Amino acid sequence: MAREDDVSIDRVTEYLQGLQDRICAGIEELDGEAGFHEDAWDRPAGGGGRTRVLSGGATFEQAGVNFSHVMGDTLPASATAHRPELAGRSFQAAGVSLVIHPHNPYVPTSHANVRIFVAEKPGEDPVWWFGGGFDLTPYYGFDEDCIHWHRTAEAACRPFGEHLYPEHKKWCDDYFFLKHRGEPRGIGGLFFDDFNEGGFEHAFGYMKSVGDAYLEAYAPIVRRRRDLEWGERERQFQLYRRGRYVEFNLVYDRGTLFGLQSGGRTESILMSLPPLVRWEYNYRPEAGTPEAELYERYLVPRDWLAEAD
Repeated sequence: MAREDDVSIDRVTEYLQGLQDRICAGIEELDGEAGFHEDAWDRPAGGGGRTRVLSGGATFEQAGVNFSHVMGDTLPASATAHRPELAGRSFQAAGVSLVIHPHNPYVPTSHANVRIFVAEKPGEDPVWWFGGGFDLTPYYGFDEDCIHWHRTAEAACRPFGEHLYPEHKKWCDDYFFLKHRGEPRGIGGLFFDDFNEGGFEHAFGYMKSVGDAYLEAYAPIVRRRRDLEWGERERQFQLYRRGRYVEFNLVYDRGTLFGLQSGGRTESILMSLPPLVRWEYNYRPEAGTPEAELYERYLVPRDWLAEAD
């Protein structure tokens, strides 16, 4: 019989594959037209995954939902940069990562990721941790959406400790921040890493709660905004703001760096990037416009739960 705190990556990968299935089904239902195409792939150094991409749907321009389970003899530099004692250990890493890019500029882009790392060395106990979270990147802001997103995040955290939401909300605000621009990527959500609080079962339960909450957080927002009318102005602003998403993922994102450094499948790693994007030199939104409001009200870390009171 397994002990309560025995590390079972098989149970985690079973959950993660089920989560991928459930999220893909939910996104297909929201889209109402397109389905996911799956590429199953093997990694020569060990492991593999399932990449699923939906393109050209009625609601979503592109959506990618990946499952991967990879292993190797040594952890890559991105994983040991802040844990040098793990250098030289073998590892297993498994996770689900997704990015959803909508057609309608009034529907936000969303991202979620849940994962486990296990680092092992003969004769020593395994070192393990969970990570993940979800965050929202609107192009046009709505208080109702922000409050719902953060309420759902807080509810996912609450059974595992009242301290988790404020801590992991702040971590999200700090992490999804473009230092070279001096601005957040979006309105945040949750982000956590190196999480083994309370033992394996407790930490695994928290990761599952966060993964399960993603569709609860995103689907109502999509339904509220997908039929709003939009034109070329909104589309051009959406494409411009997507450039910030590209900048963050290629410069700062730990998952992207880990995947590339560990010999992951490049097409799967870069499926997070939007299909169309543009940059404009020294763009400044006109004062008093909805575009300016995004910068002034929404791209500012704030306590959205307090806004609801």
